[in-house]
Amino acid sequence: MKSVYFLLLLFISSITIGQIQGKIIDKKGDALSFVSVYLNKTVTGTTSNDNGDYILDIKKPGKYTIVFQFIGFTTLKKEVTITKFPYILDVTLEEESVSLKEITISTKDNPANRIIRKVIASKEKNTDKYANYTAKFYSRGLIRIKDAPEKFFGQSTGDFGGGLDSTRSGITYLSETFSKITFQKKPKKFKEKIVASKVSGQDNGVSFNRAEDSNIDLYENSIEVFNDLVSPVSGNAFSYYRYKLVGTFYDKNGKLINKIKLLPKRNNDRVFQGHIYIVENDWAIYGADLITTGAQVNIPIVNTLKLKQGYNYADEIGAWVLISQSIDFDISIFGFKPSGKFSYIYSDYNFNPTFTENTFTNEVLSFEENATKKDSVFWNTLRPVPLTKEQVSDYKLKDSIKLIRKSKKYLDSLDAKGNKFGFLNPLTGYTYRDSYKNRSFSYDGPLLQAGFNTVQGFYTTLGFSYFEQLNDEGKWWNAGMDFNYAFSEKKLRPIFYFTKKWNNISKPRLTISGGIETPQFNDRDPIFKLNNTISSLFNRQNFLKIYEKTAAKVRYSEEIKNGIYFSTFLEYAKRTPLFNTTNYSFAKQDVNGFTSNNPLDPTDFTNAAFTEHNIATLNVGTTIVIGQKYLSYPDRKFNAGESKFPTISLNYIKRFGSDNSNLNSDLFIANIRQDLNAGNFGRFQYHLRAGAFLEKKDIAFMDKLQANGNQLLFPIDRDLNSFNLLEYYKYYTNDKYAEMHLEHNFRGAILGKIPLLNKLNFHLVAGGKALFMADKKPYTEYSVGLSNLGFGKWRFLRVEYVSARYGGIKERGFVFRASLF
Repeated sequence: MKSVYFLLLLFISSITIGQIQGKIIDKKGDALSFVSVYLNKTVTGTTSNDNGDYILDIKKPGKYTIVFQFIGFTTLKKEVTITKFPYILDVTLEEESVSLKEITISTKDNPANRIIRKVIASKEKNTDKYANYTAKFYSRGLIRIKDAPEKFFGQSTGDFGGGLDSTRSGITYLSETFSKITFQKKPKKFKEKIVASKVSGQDNGVSFNRAEDSNIDLYENSIEVFNDLVSPVSGNAFSYYRYKLVGTFYDKNGKLINKIKLLPKRNNDRVFQGHIYIVENDWAIYGADLITTGAQVNIPIVNTLKLKQGYNYADEIGAWVLISQSIDFDISIFGFKPSGKFSYIYSDYNFNPTFTENTFTNEVLSFEENATKKDSVFWNTLRPVPLTKEQVSDYKLKDSIKLIRKSKKYLDSLDAKGNKFGFLNPLTGYTYRDSYKNRSFSYDGPLLQAGFNTVQGFYTTLGFSYFEQLNDEGKWWNAGMDFNYAFSEKKLRPIFYFTKKWNNISKPRLTISGGIETPQFNDRDPIFKLNNTISSLFNRQNFLKIYEKTAAKVRYSEEIKNGIYFSTFLEYAKRTPLFNTTNYSFAKQDVNGFTSNNPLDPTDFTNAAFTEHNIATLNVGTTIVIGQKYLSYPDRKFNAGESKFPTISLNYIKRFGSDNSNLNSDLFIANIRQDLNAGNFGRFQYHLRAGAFLEKKDIAFMDKLQANGNQLLFPIDRDLNSFNLLEYYKYYTNDKYAEMHLEHNFRGAILGKIPLLNKLNFHLVAGGKALFMADKKPYTEYSVGLSNLGFGKWRFLRVEYVSARYGGIKERGFVFRASLF
């Protein structure tokens, strides 16, 4: 009975209702993919798939003019009379013949430059014509891999969901999304409601092909989706591009189209290469065929990114609007070489929508009910681009094995392979999984958790944890214990923890923990343990200062309303001083010299910075992301990235319960931070922080307000929150304080305009920092440096020259940093 039902379903799925369909090839007989197919004088249509097949949905018989448009090929019009469906219409397109006969070339004026200047001058006029609209949006994402490695760091990579053949090649990801989009230009707002979403081999069918992420507007000065690449028609495009008019041709409506080649002034700058097509007199974009590299987008694992766009003329508004787009990519990382293509179709534009005050909210993406549960009948009547045979096979294969791969027998067989205990597992760690019951037991080995400091000597940590997922909506719990052993101290410090999370919407999370740990005196952790291990062992410099804390803690956090986050913890702790127990180092004895563990006096090896005491701490905080945009998926909420407004954090910290009342205190801390995209002029960031005690008292040193310093040449730290040349424990207060961090990365906006120097493709970075404390003189820093340093597409180094001033003393120095992205 099940097989009969399956055959019946396939038969119903194959029925075509009101469709023109066919194949598009070139004169050589090769299939042409991504050809725009639409009714004449409309902006509604479809595109051909990778095999050149297309399906154009027509509701009733009659006479129609079908237009076939593809960049680089002559636009073809076909007049047809349809009496019944399906109507088969195969076509052959001829390559476009471009000519320079009608162009008078002047040695004084590059005609391509004249055209681009007119496009730049006409951007606002052209885009104002479709300042408000609604439309239908369809996207298809496909990722395939070739010769996939069987193992990665000794672990099996599996078969990627069943999509690989005997050569370990095939489709690893296939998805489709159909949605309704709403757009407003001023102020810029975007909303998407997903009607249907499908992912091959997955139950939930949640595709991440967002319309807003794929809305690549070349009229913008920079393309944010492509890591702020400079648009060919940006306001300052002539600082990045040279242009060459390749030729002209006439489109189906007799419009003269200019084909312009992009010639980057610097190969690895944030630019495109390829061709852009411009409509004469309208000075609008007709199409684009562009390519960029990993070096240009500053993502080294990317080899190439290709962007194609097709525009159509909308009679009702007299404008050229985007109707099709594709993004192709290929990547190389750790022996894996995936490639993919994401195709997008825009249709059914309404350029005169009625918006109300409730049209746009902070919810920028939502799903219709049962959007992820549409059947094949629904998709076959909706899909504007037919599936290829390969894609049909992938859906059938993965849907057929989906139930099998969820079975206990199959999951147990996978676990049996993955749960094998290896020779190095005692050192590196091990995880035992029960995938059918969504639970695992993990052992964290000592090798990757080892380090050195002068208090503990060499130390390492062993960990054991248990995790269980309770549902697919984000409910889980885990518990575990870590055992830290210090070889010089000969002391074991255990910590236990239990955490539970209830959902992926408001993300409520409760953690109960307790044990013995060794935190830094500055609870902002200014020194990374790896930095301290390296500087201690190789340079005999121990900047890390720690104490012992035996504590029990309860922590809770939740997003109580969109953009408003609440967090709190209550802790009771015994704090104990620690002293150096070793002066071991790989460096010679006469190199530098270890300091004491007393941050107040590095030369005092016998007295501590505080006396042992017990104290309770209550921390109540909130973070407010003003105007936070968010995405509502069926089982979770994602908060969007950048905001036009700053993020504000407020904390009240009360310390109480100490036998010495002087140690009790009340503290308020506020943070304001923002990351602003300045388009072609780079990126500006700032972080402001201030704090004040209600009463100035002789509190313990670790409870005082402290700034993050740096005394390393090559630190691994949070550079925007740290001072470059400030001693780690030089500035602290039990009164009031404020700090400011400003930074602007100009990218190519300045150095890109300097001859010869612009060939290096370095980015200028400038910053300023200031620190104010009620009982100390101000500390200020100014810095200038270069980022995007490196070789080829691997350009992740940064160097800064810093000038600092405090109390009439000046200090200067260089700081190096690294960032992969």
